[in-house]
Amino acid sequence: MREKVEFVSGEHKLSGLLESPESDVKFYALFAHCFTCGKDIAAASRISRALVSKGIAVLRFDFTGLGNSDGDFANSNFSSNIQDLIAAADFLRTEYKAPRLLIGHSLGGAAVLGVAQHVEEAMAVVTIGAPSDAAHVAHNFALQLDDIEQNGKAEVNLAGRVFTIEKQFLDDIKRYDTSHIGQLRKALLVMHSPIDSTVKISEAEKIYQAALHPKSFVSLDDADHLLTNKRDAEYAADVIAAWSGRYIDSQENHVASNHTDSENTTGVKNNVAKGHVLVEEKNHKFTQHVSTNSHYWLADEPTNVGGNNMGPDPYEHLLAGLGACTAMTLRMYAVRKNLPIKHIKVELTHSRNYQQDCQQCENQSDGIEAIVREISYEGELDIAQKARFLEIADKCPVHKTLHNNVTVVSQLLN
Repeated sequence: MREKVEFVSGEHKLSGLLESPESDVKFYALFAHCFTCGKDIAAASRISRALVSKGIAVLRFDFTGLGNSDGDFANSNFSSNIQDLIAAADFLRTEYKAPRLLIGHSLGGAAVLGVAQHVEEAMAVVTIGAPSDAAHVAHNFALQLDDIEQNGKAEVNLAGRVFTIEKQFLDDIKRYDTSHIGQLRKALLVMHSPIDSTVKISEAEKIYQAALHPKSFVSLDDADHLLTNKRDAEYAADVIAAWSGRYIDSQENHVASNHTDSENTTGVKNNVAKGHVLVEEKNHKFTQHVSTNSHYWLADEPTNVGGNNMGPDPYEHLLAGLGACTAMTLRMYAVRKNLPIKHIKVELTHSRNYQQDCQQCENQSDGIEAIVREISYEGELDIAQKARFLEIADKCPVHKTLHNNVTVVSQLLN
């Protein structure tokens, strides 16, 4: 699923693309592209698509003055790249979930190293063909350095395109060194090709040496700097997905913080009290996070009514509760009575205009709202046992609750 997004960084509106899996999102990643590139460069788009196929949502965007984003590139610099990344992380945090993974290609790699300390939720950082510091990028226009210093700016040709580089850009990149790398406090994966002619592999060595554990290095073998070979980009994505799984929770923690800690089936710590169910918006549309003290899943609406169909709808949850309770109750009865029941199946449907003859319907010309529960089993029961089996289904606790005059007490907490 691809969604064009816009967010503000400083005085500029930036253009981005959020790619998400059709099923549940494991976590969100933020991708920073290379110097003077854009969000749609082949390496960025291929790596993003490959990560999406593995359940990871990826936001990539054009830095200020590039692609479809506002601003003048000549007025941008490495510091504005950092600001743009912070704005992108804020956007994800507000509209979806904060990024757990930061990925940067080339100078974008240096940028994510610089921004990592500002994104507390990020648990892992990946650099691809990245320099150890921002000043390294100046070698791309080494012949124009004197002109820039003397005249305040100069036009430079980068990969066949002409850009204006101002002296403020040079002054800005000189402010950054590698000291922040040793203070990441996040897992780091350094990916680099030994034949990269744009950013030498010695830069990867500097990053790796400056970082503390946990850290990993993966060689991209014969890949070029821009990962123009599709297989190289897909390999990088495969490694990133597998590696990040060691350091990032497979499901986001979407729960309140006023209950005792427990651990759900995904291995994620949450704070939902036993017996409570917490429902929280995922995308501020129909998709909802649903958490208990032991489990996490999604609720949604079908696509034909505007949802993303990422989980059962509310009535499907209701039917599932009744169906599960029915099957459990029947199984306990079968065990207690030593009935030869091998398998129990309960199929349910909900109707708001149920017309089957019934005692209640005679006073309701439009029918009644009903749940039809069809119970089947594998095994041999006589007529009396069948009748009793059906009676026991009605003794399921959820069935009893639905037939009681239940009062829903709603409280607004703020």
